[in-house]
Amino acid sequence: MKKTIGVFAHVDAGKTTFSEQLLFHSNAIKQRGRVDHQTAFLDGHDLEKQRGITIFADQAIFHYKESTYFLLDTPGHVDFSPEMERTIQILDYAIIIVSAVEGVEGHTETVWNLLRKHQVPIFFFINKSDRVGANINKVLSEIKMNLSEDVLDVSTWTENSLQDIELIESLAERDEELLKYYLENGYSNEEWVTKTQEMIKTGKTFPCTFGSALQDIGIREFLDMFNQLTITTYNNRGDFQGRVFKIRYDISGNRLTFIKSLSGKLKVRDVLPYGDQGNQCIEKVIEIRKYNGDKYNVVQEVLPGELFAVTGLSKTEVGNGVGSLKENVSFELIPTLRSKVVFEDEKINIKEALAYFKMLDAEDPSLQVTWVEKLQQIQIHVMGIIQLEVLEQVVFERFGLRVSFMKPEIIYKETIDSSIIGCGHFEPLKHYAEVHLSLEPGPRNSGIQFSSICHVDDLSEGLQHLVEKHVHEREHHGIITGSGLTDIKVTLLTGRAHHQHTSGGDFREATFRALRQGLEKANNVLLEPYYRFIIKIPNDKIGRVITDIQTAHGTFDEPLTKEGNTIITGTVPVATFMDYSSVLASFTKGKGTISLQFAGYDICHNRQEVIELMNYDKDSDPEYTSSSVFCAKGAGFSVKWDEAESMMHCKVHELN
Repeated sequence: MKKTIGVFAHVDAGKTTFSEQLLFHSNAIKQRGRVDHQTAFLDGHDLEKQRGITIFADQAIFHYKESTYFLLDTPGHVDFSPEMERTIQILDYAIIIVSAVEGVEGHTETVWNLLRKHQVPIFFFINKSDRVGANINKVLSEIKMNLSEDVLDVSTWTENSLQDIELIESLAERDEELLKYYLENGYSNEEWVTKTQEMIKTGKTFPCTFGSALQDIGIREFLDMFNQLTITTYNNRGDFQGRVFKIRYDISGNRLTFIKSLSGKLKVRDVLPYGDQGNQCIEKVIEIRKYNGDKYNVVQEVLPGELFAVTGLSKTEVGNGVGSLKENVSFELIPTLRSKVVFEDEKINIKEALAYFKMLDAEDPSLQVTWVEKLQQIQIHVMGIIQLEVLEQVVFERFGLRVSFMKPEIIYKETIDSSIIGCGHFEPLKHYAEVHLSLEPGPRNSGIQFSSICHVDDLSEGLQHLVEKHVHEREHHGIITGSGLTDIKVTLLTGRAHHQHTSGGDFREATFRALRQGLEKANNVLLEPYYRFIIKIPNDKIGRVITDIQTAHGTFDEPLTKEGNTIITGTVPVATFMDYSSVLASFTKGKGTISLQFAGYDICHNRQEVIELMNYDKDSDPEYTSSSVFCAKGAGFSVKWDEAESMMHCKVHELN
């Protein structure tokens, strides 16, 4: 049985040490490594050894009893959380490590929410039970209160037969069939194993045990329990289906596409299709590699349930379905900061440097590397300062370039709070396209949604899909700061093409102009990113912290006082709070702790100040215009947005 598992935790909870113990107990490694000794098998990169944290989601293979495990050790630091999220899409099971001292922290909640979104079955291991200040019962209560009441202590589970009546009955109470069986027949080990497997798989219960990864307490017992209660089924027959979960370049410059096989077989020299309908590629697999840490074996074929890397695919993206799997996966964690690349050598070949950064962008799509022509700058999106420090080292070690980064700026977004109709017409000589769109405010943090009520007599299905493609093909600029548009429901109302003159790009032009013309008429809103914070401080510091939150334009819930400390939760703009951790550490003399997680976008607290700072001129954007182009007497001419509707060829809809 093949099982792909991921290990997750807030930074410093002991995740990598736990993974190291799993490899040791399964005889995959002969000696346990340690993060603090820079000998961990899965933290093989020099950067990880230097910093003592996991940065890259590397994989290991181990065998235990009848199962083969593909283990992914994921980053615990929030700056590298997009790397963590990319592994979730291909997991069969997840293990969340929680410190018995620190308990549930901000990143723990982020991990939990993402795993539940993707319906990944979850096990918990409360680590560091041997440490001073450890309180297992308290942490178990925190997990139940903050994550799920269905977390169940299964530390008394044994492979052969359960002796703990309380655990037997707790499991029976979670399943009607099992409860009925228990009342009529009593306990049966086989029945309890089967039903518990089902309950874990369907998210009805989340098993939890405890111990110490560093001291090797409770690890073997966890592995036995985990192995018995996890099941997978994969189909060897039919067409090959797989999911891309990572892109890397090896030291020779080969582009590696890491894939989880879901069904069917894949062999060397097979032709593999991937990408969406509008941008589908078909390329040949040149080589198949099975990685274990930083080493690999070359194989001729792979079976369902396996993780592997292939060469020969040049345009794959993380989240792509490959083979006959058409659906692509999108990701939730997005950077809120933008920074500019500064080159120490002014004579650097900028095109060569951009190519290097595009390689990094393929490996980490959240970077969103862009070249800003008018500023002659490379810009990237990042999660935080630590990520920038790591990127400096990565760029030097891999490409020999010495770079630094400007202080990160906030990434703002724009939306609307009124419903309007936008029309775009594009008709220079021998071109023709017209598009009418309804733009409505969408739920906060919902992105851009598209639908169509256009009749096929007006526009064919193919052309309607083309409009949809152009709506989603890029992040469109708003008109108050030029920031990306979000939280808008776009509906295609009608449109028109010409059987002779409509050609490639015409509907792109018309769609963009319709969006822009609609924005000119709407009430536009500026949004900024917010943190959800959890601050734990000594009771005598509560006044100072509450004042700081209010000064930072944040809001907070009723403070909770417990055992001489106060816990404050709430939301606050990233712009005003991104450096607060160092401030808190200073005035509490290290006794205060803070956890920050991205809480989405909301109304900007200082709109006018940001607008003035951005100094965006909507009429001078080289990529967008709200004007339409019409044709008369053999020549095209431009018509401003507020005059164009009267000249549209389709009837302009009216808002209800």
